[in-house]
Amino acid sequence: MDTTPHPKSNAECVGPSSAYAGKVDSCAGCPNQSACASGEAAKADPAIAYVQDRMSLVKHKILVLSGKGGVGKSTFSAQLAFALAQQGKQVGLLDIDICGPSIPRMLGLVGHEVHQSASGWSPVYVEDNLGVMSIGFMLPSKDDAIIWRGPRKNGLIKQFLTDVVWNELDYLIIDTPPGTSDEHISIVQYLKATSIDGALIVTTPQEVSMADVRKELNFCKKTGLRVLGVVENMSDIRLPFDSLNSSTETGIKLVDKLGNDVTAQMLEKIKETCPELLDLSMQSSLFQLPNSATVDPDSSDQNSSSGSSGAPSNLGGFPNNPKGMADRFQVPYLGKLPMDPNMMKACEEGRSFLAGYPTSVAAAPFAEVVSQIVQMTPDSA
Repeated sequence: MDTTPHPKSNAECVGPSSAYAGKVDSCAGCPNQSACASGEAAKADPAIAYVQDRMSLVKHKILVLSGKGGVGKSTFSAQLAFALAQQGKQVGLLDIDICGPSIPRMLGLVGHEVHQSASGWSPVYVEDNLGVMSIGFMLPSKDDAIIWRGPRKNGLIKQFLTDVVWNELDYLIIDTPPGTSDEHISIVQYLKATSIDGALIVTTPQEVSMADVRKELNFCKKTGLRVLGVVENMSDIRLPFDSLNSSTETGIKLVDKLGNDVTAQMLEKIKETCPELLDLSMQSSLFQLPNSATVDPDSSDQNSSSGSSGAPSNLGGFPNNPKGMADRFQVPYLGKLPMDPNMMKACEEGRSFLAGYPTSVAAAPFAEVVSQIVQMTPDSA
């Protein structure tokens, strides 16, 4: 029986399994009132038991979420799967972004197809210990649009969970679309009974992203989904001076006012006059960020106010940045990942960033995030 309040229910929801479901004052105006009152909402979907059986061989199940599109969820999911497989783990990567499946490209699997046997669908394998499933493998053309309403999307997600033969896995990473819509509701409801480890929340540091990510964090809170941590992606861009030695790989070069390439000449001057520069990186913010002194207005108590100088007074509030957001929601903050041209290159090539570019600027921060995820998901004794 599903005891989880529907994500679109009222804040005071008593839960669909309650004897008072759909009948108390707090149910007024809820879009699910009729279903709850009739008892339909309390009925368990028979597929849940089958999903539970299929997932019994999967030790850890992790959702990658964000309320905002374009923050790097798929990049993070793909490279997390690569990194875990590189550690010798048995890994599955499930892409439930039905309308925008980019995982096949990022894993180097464009053109591959799903094979079906008597036992179900077989994942497409990158390596022996890294399998992938996506609707992208089922399209006649990679440019075909998926124009489906919610029920059909939900049906495919259920089929991914019931029909795909993952066998024994250490990790199943689930890449999701942005938002808190049908796909998210379905995946959480189906996996709730399978001891899901939780969700990783990906955000970029500007307010236009965090505004939507806060909605995602509230979604997790309302559905009882544990948040493993917040990852601040594209926190800044760092360009090592020594990357000028390999400008054909990174695309980095020095140009004069007319746009002429002067990389070779200036690199020689740097080596002659200030070689120490080659040990440094240029760092810059990518986005117009909230003032570091500001406080997330929704996190402050009623006594928080501006002082006589006009500066915000942080009385119970949190800084308006990804770490402050994580602190406000009392979830772990896993760190910053700078934008790295080699990370993007690895995804275009369909290979592991850590294996291909181990000394790149984002390699150490990304490896640290992966290490924290592994530490938070220990195998049972």
